[in-house]
Amino acid sequence: MKLKKKSLDFFEKYLNNPSPTGFESNGQKLWLDYIKPYIDESITDAYGSAVGVINPDKKFKVVIEAHADEIGWFVNYIDPNGYIYVVKNGGSDHQIAPSMRVNIFGDKGVVKGVFGWPAIHVRDRLKEETPDLKKLTIDVGAGSDKEVEEMGVHVGSVITFDENMDTLNDQYIIARALDNRAGGFMIAEVARKLHESKTKLPFCLYVVNSVQEEIGLRGAEMIAERLNPDVAIITDVCHDTQSPMYNKKESGDLACGKGPVISRGASVHNVLCDKIISTAQKKKIPFQRMAASRWTGTDTDAFAYSNMGVPSALISLPLKYMHTTVEMVHMDDIQGVIDLIFNTLKEIKSGEKFSYL
Repeated sequence: MKLKKKSLDFFEKYLNNPSPTGFESNGQKLWLDYIKPYIDESITDAYGSAVGVINPDKKFKVVIEAHADEIGWFVNYIDPNGYIYVVKNGGSDHQIAPSMRVNIFGDKGVVKGVFGWPAIHVRDRLKEETPDLKKLTIDVGAGSDKEVEEMGVHVGSVITFDENMDTLNDQYIIARALDNRAGGFMIAEVARKLHESKTKLPFCLYVVNSVQEEIGLRGAEMIAERLNPDVAIITDVCHDTQSPMYNKKESGDLACGKGPVISRGASVHNVLCDKIISTAQKKKIPFQRMAASRWTGTDTDAFAYSNMGVPSALISLPLKYMHTTVEMVHMDDIQGVIDLIFNTLKEIKSGEKFSYL
């Protein structure tokens, strides 16, 4: 599958733009600029969730949603020698941090730095320790805390890894923050596809890019209450379990390149889920199945349990190496998610009742 060049160019720009949790605004502006030709109007809320609206005058309301934020770090302490200690912003992995380059977003702009680590020559290999968050420090080339602060870096400055998008074998995209800017890209492409195919939906469609998912689905909680939709289809990433060290008995048997993943779980509405599965079968879109236990851990849960209950479902993009700087997705799966959401929307009727009884 070859994504359109215009689409791929946007995706690369969108992925490379840092949008850590709580600081998503620059990425949201890029996203809104991209979908503007394909929507009728837009909505933003106080914390930065962004919504493209199609058919705003229709009473029945359907959401397609992803989250915009990525994991990162905060400056927590600057020692007298200019070394920076950090705390996590979301589920950042401290074990992969040593030797990684970072961007620190200070008062005067971006400051480059590195997570330093003692050389192998000076470590006791008989007592080798795994990286510990308390021992991690960032070096910005400064000799004192005062010099760091003169750069515009202070306690509370936000940090992301300095890694950009690339491709592998003309099939995979690798980048940091594919979780879940891939989702934001895919729902934007659904909006583009609806516009370019001149598809007329019989309901209002909200194309929602929520903030602050990585710290507890907070953006989705806020925007769900504001929009009060009748139906919600969420897209996020899930684990490819084919790589070494995964336990398929615990995490399921899921693979990149085999299609979107459709979840079952308490917050996933069975009637809506059945509609998505039947659409995939009818349109011959390959898909995989996943079981969620007590919750999905995605914005699906926030929408499902909002406003006295919103029928919600989850379509996931299989992803390798989650919450690292080399997250990896297959291009065919990206197209599969786009096609599945697009075709499912065409199957939903205005006023349709999603009820168990």
